[in-house]
Amino acid sequence: MGRRLYRTLPEDVHDFQPLQSRDGRLALVADVRLDNRDELSGTLGLTFAEAQPLCDAAILLASLERWGEGALDRLVGDFAFALWDAPARRLVLARDFLGRRPLHYHCGRSSFAFASMPKGLHALAEVPYAPDEQMAAQFLAFLHQTGPRSFFKDIARVEPAHVVTVTRDGLSSRRYWQPQRPSGSLRQEQDYIDGLRHHLDQVAKACLRGTNGVVGTHLSAGLDSGAVTATAARLLAPSGGKVVAFTALPREGYDSPERRNRFGDEGPLAAATAALYPNIEHVLIRSVQASPLDGLDRNFFIYDRPLLNLCNNVWMTAINQAARDRKLNIMLTGQMGNMTVSYHGLELLPELLRRGHFIRLWHEAAMLVGKTNMRWRGAAARVFGPFMPIWLWQWVNEIFLGHKTYLHAYSSIRSERLTEFNLAAMARQRGFDFSYRPGKDGFAFRLLGISLGEPGSHTKGILGGWGIDQRAPFADKRLVEYCLSIPTEQYLANGVPRTLARHALADRLPQIVLNEQRKGYQAADWHEGLTVARADIAAELERLAACAPAARALAIGRMRTLVGNWPTSGWERDDVIEPYRQALLRGISVGHFLRKASGANR
Repeated sequence: MGRRLYRTLPEDVHDFQPLQSRDGRLALVADVRLDNRDELSGTLGLTFAEAQPLCDAAILLASLERWGEGALDRLVGDFAFALWDAPARRLVLARDFLGRRPLHYHCGRSSFAFASMPKGLHALAEVPYAPDEQMAAQFLAFLHQTGPRSFFKDIARVEPAHVVTVTRDGLSSRRYWQPQRPSGSLRQEQDYIDGLRHHLDQVAKACLRGTNGVVGTHLSAGLDSGAVTATAARLLAPSGGKVVAFTALPREGYDSPERRNRFGDEGPLAAATAALYPNIEHVLIRSVQASPLDGLDRNFFIYDRPLLNLCNNVWMTAINQAARDRKLNIMLTGQMGNMTVSYHGLELLPELLRRGHFIRLWHEAAMLVGKTNMRWRGAAARVFGPFMPIWLWQWVNEIFLGHKTYLHAYSSIRSERLTEFNLAAMARQRGFDFSYRPGKDGFAFRLLGISLGEPGSHTKGILGGWGIDQRAPFADKRLVEYCLSIPTEQYLANGVPRTLARHALADRLPQIVLNEQRKGYQAADWHEGLTVARADIAAELERLAACAPAARALAIGRMRTLVGNWPTSGWERDDVIEPYRQALLRGISVGHFLRKASGANR
């Protein structure tokens, strides 16, 4: 057991892993940041003087000694660890409830090995170097990563919120985090507002540990990154601290048509937030029409998986590089905000229908149409769509909304792969359908959104690639559980989505940001970089056609047709976005991964 430490916390100077318990029974290696270390130290009976020289891994070990696996319910922060119990001959692997730190393992016939990233396991001769073609197919079909499979053959992952136990008798896995459904609205709106503000200040303060007074943030025009940036600035101001806020923008002079209910230039609203705080330095990162294919090989190496959105990766990479140039080592983001603080609350409409509260339903729907850009047909889709059969939902969307919700409209997966891996049945089992019907239960919708995904490989890749520890205050377990406990009707009131966030954040964001009903459209000029890459895409498709795993997964003929029939306009329309930004680019991302993971270097 060993640990290669990248120091990001003041207490890391005391970290010399692996650690052993005082009786020699337990040995621990951990990748950990404890956001409630003071609380844990106090519960463990440690004085300030005793806790100060302890690294977070040492406090984690003391917690595991005291409470065993019950300690997992007490931990707040990002972590992945391996605990060896020598007398019991038992190995315990665990990750935090959202999986912000990665942990993978290989279980062979006569050996067991674990590592943060798959590349660590590929150092072993007995671990094959090959892709997991079923996982690649799931990714192409937009099925979120659930279960223990990774993107590499015979390498599994410890799932977020899970603990894996390995003994001579075998391996078992269990989920340890089970949030509770809200029991009812027993408080006034102001109580929820005060509670949200308290939790936001608490979690942002925890994420500032180790910043030395200067922290980077992502700052868009929205509520989430604005709230994180503003709160960090408020907390750092008394000590003279500073926030460097990065905003990604389209190129200078970009004026193509915008998507309905979206806007592409987030600069003015982001600037309005930054202007409220003298200790925010606002840095604009403008697009340079970079090809989304430029970093494919490097991305494969640092992330050990295909990327979700190559267009967004262009501006995220530019921000990472700008932060590294400024020697920033901690970056705060607004990730997970739309499932917690700024949840829109639109699942209230089908909830009211199911409860038979028809007058309240009519009131909310009418107010939505009157106060937002939602049309009556959109409100009806929100009310009745969750209860429609899939075929009917698809027909209604195509006939009345002009929007095709079939998988092959937005994915480049081959039909044979859908059948071979039975992905339709897998989707139903996971509560997901390829037609994207609206949710009908606010708690279930938020819990699903919180529980899906695999952020650990991404955060570790950013740390390894740029030396930046990316932290998400809205991913703090205390804030997540608090927001999940809030009834849906607090998030949508009198036809205003995100009501709770708009009220709670009024003490830190400008009114122009709070009142904006549209959403920012990230990488609005994505098609210009894509057009620059057209010849490279055609060349990559030929390489993919010659790679057996990629050819089995991708409808390469359709992808070639897309390259051949390149649009000259209409890039803001769904019927262009879906085949090019989604099907073509995700196909390239997955195909390139399959090609590299298969050992093909040409």
